[in-house]
Amino acid sequence: MRFFRFILTLAAVFCSGVWARAEMADGVDAIVNDTVITYAQVADFTAPAIDTLSKEYADQPDVFQQKASEVLHDGLEQLIERQLILHDFAVQYSKLPDSVLDDWVQDSIRKRFGDRITLLKTLQAQGITFEQYREQIRDQNILTYMRSKNVSQAIVVSPYKIKNYYLAHQDDFKVEDEIKLRMIVLNKIPPDDTDARRMANEILDQIKQGATFQEMASLYSQGSQRSQGGDWGWVERSVLRKELADTAFKLEPGKISDVIERPEACYLMLVEQKRSTHIKPLNEVRDDIEATLRAQEQKQLEQQWIDGLKKKTFIRYF
Repeated sequence: MRFFRFILTLAAVFCSGVWARAEMADGVDAIVNDTVITYAQVADFTAPAIDTLSKEYADQPDVFQQKASEVLHDGLEQLIERQLILHDFAVQYSKLPDSVLDDWVQDSIRKRFGDRITLLKTLQAQGITFEQYREQIRDQNILTYMRSKNVSQAIVVSPYKIKNYYLAHQDDFKVEDEIKLRMIVLNKIPPDDTDARRMANEILDQIKQGATFQEMASLYSQGSQRSQGGDWGWVERSVLRKELADTAFKLEPGKISDVIERPEACYLMLVEQKRSTHIKPLNEVRDDIEATLRAQEQKQLEQQWIDGLKKKTFIRYF
C-alpha cells in the first residue's frame, strides 16, 4: 500500500513539472551495461524519503517538488552505483558459489529472524518471495565486500594527519568553564509541596554532620543520576538551567550549596572540581578526529572508485 500511495505522490510531482521526461512512458530510467533500472525501482527505493518529505513540506508544495526531485535523482545515482559495483564483482569473480550464498542467507536468517518460519511469514507480509530475498542478501554482501576491498582497506589515517587536523581545528575542541558536579534532586508534587524542602534541609544537615553527598544522593535523590551517587561528571554552564548554573559556578571545589527551591523540585549541589576554558588535549579527541578523517577519506576514495567504474561502463540515461 505504501508503494501505491507513493506512486500517486510521485505522479503529482511529475504532473507539476518536476523531472518530467518524454521517455517516461516506457518505464526505463537508465541502463547500466545490460541491466535496466526502471522508474518503479527508483520509486520503491526512494519511497521512505519521499514519504517523509511529503509530511514535512505538506504546506510547501514548491519546496516539496524541489526536494523530491533531488531525492529521485540521488536515488537513481545510488541504484546506478550499485549496478556498477555488482557488475565489477561479476567481471572479477565470474560466479558466486552457491555454498557461499547459502551461508550468507542462513546467517541473515539467524540474526534478523531467528528461524526460517518467521522469515517466510515476514516475506509473505511484505510481498517478497524467498528468491527475491536471497538475491537481496547476495547483493548486499557483494556490495559490502567490494566497498571493503576497494575503499575501506585503502584508508590510512596517519598520526601526522590527525595532529594537523587537531591544530587546524582548535575552535572545535574548545571547552568553556566546567565543573565536576554532583546533584540531589527532590521533586515537588504538587508545586506547593513543602515535604521536598523539609527533606532537602534534613539531607543537608546529615551531610554537615558527616554523611557523604554521594551516599545521600544514592539514597534520596530522584534525579536520573541517583544510581551514580548524583554524579553529573564534567558539565559546562549551558548544560544547567540558569538559576542552577549561577549557583553552581560560584561554588568553590568541595563546597555544597544551600537548598535551591524551584517550582518543580528542590536541589542540592556539590562542586568537586573546576577547570577554566581550555582546548581539549589531543589524546582526548584523537579517536573522534580519526573517525572524521576516515569518513572524509572513505567518501573521497569511494567517489574516485565509482568514477573509475563509470569510465569503463556503458550507462545511458532516459
